[in-house]
Amino acid sequence: MTIQNDERNIKRALWWLLGISALLRCILAATIEFGNDEVYYWTYALYPDWSHFDHPPMVGWMIQLFSLNLLLDSEFFIRFSSIVFMTFNTWLMFRIGKEIKDSMAGLYAALLNTASVYAFVITGVFIMPDTPLSLFWLLAFWMAIKYFHAEQPRNLHLILIGLFTGLAILSKYTGVFIWLGVGLYIFLFDRKQFKNPFLYLSILISAICCLPILYWNMQHDFISLGFHGSRVSLFGKPNFGYFGTELVGEFFYNNPVNFVLAIIAVVAAFRGKISIEKPVSRLVLCIALPLIAVFLFFSLTRPTLPHWNSPAYNLLILLSACMFSSKRIENDHRVAIPKSIIAAMAVLLLVVGIGSAEIQTGFIPLDHNTEAERLGHDDFTLDMYGWRQLGTKFADFREEKIAEGLMQEEDGIVADQWFPLANIDYYVARPLHIRVMGLGKPENLHKYIWINEDRGGFHPGEDYWFLSDSRYMKKPNELYPNQFNSIELVGIIPIERGGRTVKNFFVYTCKGYSAPPSSLP
Repeated sequence: MTIQNDERNIKRALWWLLGISALLRCILAATIEFGNDEVYYWTYALYPDWSHFDHPPMVGWMIQLFSLNLLLDSEFFIRFSSIVFMTFNTWLMFRIGKEIKDSMAGLYAALLNTASVYAFVITGVFIMPDTPLSLFWLLAFWMAIKYFHAEQPRNLHLILIGLFTGLAILSKYTGVFIWLGVGLYIFLFDRKQFKNPFLYLSILISAICCLPILYWNMQHDFISLGFHGSRVSLFGKPNFGYFGTELVGEFFYNNPVNFVLAIIAVVAAFRGKISIEKPVSRLVLCIALPLIAVFLFFSLTRPTLPHWNSPAYNLLILLSACMFSSKRIENDHRVAIPKSIIAAMAVLLLVVGIGSAEIQTGFIPLDHNTEAERLGHDDFTLDMYGWRQLGTKFADFREEKIAEGLMQEEDGIVADQWFPLANIDYYVARPLHIRVMGLGKPENLHKYIWINEDRGGFHPGEDYWFLSDSRYMKKPNELYPNQFNSIELVGIIPIERGGRTVKNFFVYTCKGYSAPPSSLP
């Protein structure tokens, strides 16, 4: 595959890339049901706050902004910021690549960024804290390039580093690694910046951006920071299974081709084999490598998630792109797109195609359980399938039971954990205009601790529905042995996919809540 090596044709290729990518992601956003995390972040917009149990507030604010404060509350509009931000991020990768090398490096960076499963799917389709994080992460890095790479640095760019880093931290706590990386760069290569008062003004701006997080945590005994502190550890018994899982996850989340190219590019950068100026490669390495190293280190003793350090790989893409641009072969003003980049795009299309088809049809048999209470237990794609179907079927089931006098119109739904609480809240209770309440341990309820209060709390004598699916089977009589007068299984709702039942929802009635009205679950 070749492209004319001139600005007009390179930009034309970029616009085609942006348009096709956005169209594909629009289709995915509109057709695939929410995952457990995504639908939980919907509650951030439903009940906005200065911060939240799990994450800072930015993802909720973005949902509110792009859905017109949930006036447009379909999956597509709740995810709309992801589509917009990923499109802009791809343009940013082009712009940064062009600035540090040339237009072909920019196009290569845009292509590799699009090929990243993390960038294309996790931040570009799904609505996650990583969605705004990825935007502000790249903006902060761009300003760092403009400042440290310039012959005559402008303090405005230094100040903007602080602003965008603050907004990145408001998106996800890992945004702090931008300052860690910039600080490392200054300490190692540009110590005169410590005498620049604008550096401290920039840090102050980041700190001001973080005040909502601090304010909320002070109000709630720093519960969020304590929760995340428990997820990582400096010391502990080594578990190389965790480490292996993290490494394999990074390999696939960032696209296997991108992952290998990143390693090659890092080695080439250390050896000075990439023809870009030293401040650029040093900035990339100082910001990216600590984030990767820290979470690999944590994974030695604790379970971690591969996307936690994926923003770092987005920066390493720039080194890969510059490496390709340095080695490109020109012939009659036409430039070949490297086979590695074509392979990366092919891997992405394969993953997205197979993944979306599997979610919708289940053509690959991932689950072999036959007993009713374990059906679907081993099929992770069912986390994103069947919720719409449940909402429709439960509405009919509920109407029948109300007509029989078994339950009342005002009876809500109860569950013991943030998922499936949020899934049931969005797909089942929202259309029926009934409330969903969390009844369980605080560490399992997360934001539902406060949602319970906003919805009036529990009162003696109240009756609730309890829905449990066979993928995560729980029985309310075991969860709540002393909190209801009676608990009864009243029906099973099958979820079908591809003409067969793939999981079951067990419907219970929990009657006569007996705990004091002032107690919280």
